[in-house]
Amino acid sequence: MANVVVVGAQWGDEGKGKIVDWLCERADVVARFQGGHNAGHTLVIDGKVYKLHALPSGVVRGGKLSVIGNGVVLDPWHLLSEIETLRGQGVEITPETLMIAENTPLILPFHGELDRAREGQTAVAKIGTTGRGIGPAYEDKVGRRVIRVADLGDRATLETRIDRALVHHNALRAGLGLPAVDADALLRDLLAIAPEILRFAAPVWKVLNEKRRAGKRILFEGAQGALLDVDFGTYPFVTSSNVIAGQAATGTGLGPGAVDYVLGIVKAYTTRVGEGPFPTELQDDDGQRLGERGHEFGTTTGRKRRCGWFDAVLVRQTCATSGVNGIALTKLDVLDGFERLRICTGYDLDGQVLDHLPTASDAQARCVPIYEEMPGWSESTEGARSWADLPAAAIKYVRRVEELIGCPVALLSTSPEREDTILVTDPYAD
Repeated sequence: MANVVVVGAQWGDEGKGKIVDWLCERADVVARFQGGHNAGHTLVIDGKVYKLHALPSGVVRGGKLSVIGNGVVLDPWHLLSEIETLRGQGVEITPETLMIAENTPLILPFHGELDRAREGQTAVAKIGTTGRGIGPAYEDKVGRRVIRVADLGDRATLETRIDRALVHHNALRAGLGLPAVDADALLRDLLAIAPEILRFAAPVWKVLNEKRRAGKRILFEGAQGALLDVDFGTYPFVTSSNVIAGQAATGTGLGPGAVDYVLGIVKAYTTRVGEGPFPTELQDDDGQRLGERGHEFGTTTGRKRRCGWFDAVLVRQTCATSGVNGIALTKLDVLDGFERLRICTGYDLDGQVLDHLPTASDAQARCVPIYEEMPGWSESTEGARSWADLPAAAIKYVRRVEELIGCPVALLSTSPEREDTILVTDPYAD
């Protein structure tokens, strides 16, 4: 049975939520393997909109086990709030439908305060974080001072973990002009929510390995996009975790042999939220039109996304670093009505032609896109469910994308609705 990893192949916001939801029908388990509640997935099911941040997309589908893996950093208060919001929409979440890895690191209030304080320093270049504490929580994980889900089960252990974390954080806070964290108040707050969180806790690595041996299909759900990967993204304007497909194994406790197919989610144009280089960014009417037609505002922050033409160089690169087997091309309908379309096929860096994005940030900022033009189409592609429903020019555009990125289109999405999807290759085919 195939186990599929879904990763964003650009800077996030590629439409992973819909694709994961579409694939859920074929999966038994949906597992989040990295990131925090700084990333958002929007699902539209029977006209009803669900906005998820910490929870895997499988929670809104009955009969699926949803898993939050150890590669995630989890804000426990946000999680409970999100569960309550979904309950108000008629979605009941129980320990039978949601499981949290016992070794999942927790995001605590002082992580968010530190995140926002750093980002607010005018003397330091902004990274463009959401200010939700994801980066500082990952720092504590690597620094071996983070509090994990299992620690909530023992008061003495929890006290020790808090003391260790605050030796570090209170020193930082003093330097930033923030008051010291009240350890007793934090302990009380954590003990108060501990029973609610611990009811979902489990040895996820063990459960997933057992599910795999039993022939169950696992869908690994990534957050954000590969260009925000802490190693292979546009550093330092990146997130604090590995976003590429290899993280699916370490972020859940399964070996790399558990991954059978990697599906990269790719928008038919390019967007980015926050700071950092963006070679194909448009500051003209075309960029404005893409943003308006694509409703390009962040699910989590509401921030307006920067928009630009499709960058085949970047997607070819992320397909390589994630080992992508096929892509799901989304939002093709946003390109309807453009007389001419452009695709970036390379970069001019100080007179040198490059077929990849350089690693150095100053070089990335100087990359000038090299474009090829293609005719657009006037017909609507919205809601198309077969190749026969697409204009010839749209099919040519899709085929050219495949050629330039060196990867086939497995799925084609033509609207936010779940069924408006053209299946070319089923990632779950036996």
